[in-house]
Amino acid sequence: MDLTSLTLLVEIIDAGNLSQAARKLKMTRANVSYHLNQLEKSVGVQLVRRTTRRVEPTEVGLRLVEHGRNIQNEVLAARETITTLGQGLQGRVGLSVPSGYGQMVMSDWLIEFKRLYPGIVLDVLFENRADNLRDEVDVAIRVMPEPPPALVARELGPVRYLACASRGFAEQHGLPASMEQLRSTPLITSGVVGKQLRLRAYRGEERQEVMLEPTLISEHFPFLRQGILAGLGLGLVPDYVVMDAIASGEVLTTLDDWRLSIFGTRMYLLYMPNRYQTHAVRTCIDFLLDKARAPNPAPDAAHD
Repeated sequence: MDLTSLTLLVEIIDAGNLSQAARKLKMTRANVSYHLNQLEKSVGVQLVRRTTRRVEPTEVGLRLVEHGRNIQNEVLAARETITTLGQGLQGRVGLSVPSGYGQMVMSDWLIEFKRLYPGIVLDVLFENRADNLRDEVDVAIRVMPEPPPALVARELGPVRYLACASRGFAEQHGLPASMEQLRSTPLITSGVVGKQLRLRAYRGEERQEVMLEPTLISEHFPFLRQGILAGLGLGLVPDYVVMDAIASGEVLTTLDDWRLSIFGTRMYLLYMPNRYQTHAVRTCIDFLLDKARAPNPAPDAAHD
């Protein structure tokens, strides 16, 4: 048994099937299957269970994967030490951030991080995908009810949704005073392709649920903000989208005694549990956690 064989086994288990592992290793599927068979012959036991779609490690296979991953991480750490010896902090960090929060809040953080660590390459994706992390993404920021159990999740804090509208809209149309009145109000909010939007609202022990039929939908929160300021309807958006406009009195809020939830009320920093983290990635994670948890007093909401 050699390091190459152990690495191959780790990649197969991480990928979930031979075809994915072959693509990542730039090998043919037949070649990956051959090397796996040779490894199983050399140790004399079955290491994976094959199905038509997935491979899963046996008990012995799982133990070998753990050893292989530890060795792989030690090799990567040694390479990083040699590469960065005598140099400033270097490396690449792949970040996936929500389109709205990423642009409206995190952009300033990431620019500050880049100024502090000019040798680190930041590769930032603005997207709202909720799937597992891909190879090019080291860290993802997501708003969701519960984090995926397969990922390490570090909570960044609550996400507070507001029902809000421009002062002009409120003066012309009034603001809904109950959850039921949302059904007859033009709504501005984000959406998910192929899914009907469901607003959940909590007040003490009371819980209500309203199916939404927005008139302006977008995953791009700066555009939703423009629609709210233009008086096109009542916005159901996270507080960071309009906090400055609320402070200036340009935007008013309603239903403030309700806790609103559309996509979840918690924000998480996510990363793979077994993927090796470079010094650059660890530094970026610590930086983002510090920024998200720093005191950020919010201005009092204006009311109609």
